[in-house]
Amino acid sequence: MSELAVGQPVPDFTSEATNDTTITLSNLKGKNVVIYFYPKDSTPGCTTEGQNFRDLYSEFQSNNTEIFGVSKDSMKRHDNFKAKQEFPFELISDPEEALCKHFDVIKLKKLYGKEYMGIERSTFLIDANGVLRNEWRKVKVKGHVDEVLEAVKAL
Repeated sequence: MSELAVGQPVPDFTSEATNDTTITLSNLKGKNVVIYFYPKDSTPGCTTEGQNFRDLYSEFQSNNTEIFGVSKDSMKRHDNFKAKQEFPFELISDPEEALCKHFDVIKLKKLYGKEYMGIERSTFLIDANGVLRNEWRKVKVKGHVDEVLEAVKAL
């Protein structure tokens, strides 16, 4: 698989998501797509990030943009997280890390002195033609969603 690069088309993918949906990138042509990767459902940073996307969802929609959250959590956990937080967008379950590897977000992380491989909080903006327009890696949650929305509006 080729490395993702801003200004280049994103290779097509298909992933299972909440609400018994299957997300295929090529089926979203004509819409902008925001894909955000986060470490784990129902943890403080991930919950806040999802809530921020939720709270600005109508603005993303009015700018022809779909949003998808991705983590390695099971579909059951995703369904619970989505329902509890009232997310209006689907969450993609990626336990095999296929999509994570597609976007190169599995990184060496440290927690309490232990090193492990995990999802680095990252967001990708794909335009209506399937071209990667922006990527944010090592995301800090505060102010991030506003920044993504500004980038969408600038397309």
